[in-house]
Amino acid sequence: MDQIVFKPIGIIHTPFTNREGMPIQPSGAEGVRGTVEIAPEFAAGLKDLDGFSYIMLIYHFHLSSGYELEVVPFMDDTPRGVFATRAPKRPNGIGVSVVKLLKVEGNVLEVEDLDVIDGTPLLDIKPFVPDIDNREGGSSGWLSGKAMKMRTKKSDGRFR
Repeated sequence: MDQIVFKPIGIIHTPFTNREGMPIQPSGAEGVRGTVEIAPEFAAGLKDLDGFSYIMLIYHFHLSSGYELEVVPFMDDTPRGVFATRAPKRPNGIGVSVVKLLKVEGNVLEVEDLDVIDGTPLLDIKPFVPDIDNREGGSSGWLSGKAMKMRTKKSDGRFR
């Protein structure tokens, strides 16, 4: 296969400077504010984004290196296939967070419910559209009954 190279379009700024103790999902980062600084050459792409309540940030897990195809996720004690988890150590270290969009000012987005470490490279932004992105009646696999615990579970540094 050919190599794929991504160019960051910006950087995510958050209050989290250390992976340990961070929320593991946006639901556990309720009220945590930060900014997303878009590189000036991409700022025109923010036009009309301010009409959306939530956006998807797609970013690079720049502090994770290597990967394992089976991991023990934060929400379990059983090894799981990495593609059945949201673990940051992946063959392609790409993360996705749905965050609340508070304001667009020039090339800076103010956001809330941010579960990302400070300085994370941003790869893309997509609007969250409830009519498209919500799926009724879906199942959560091994996470069934555990998702609510994500609100209080914190990173413990297992995915360095």
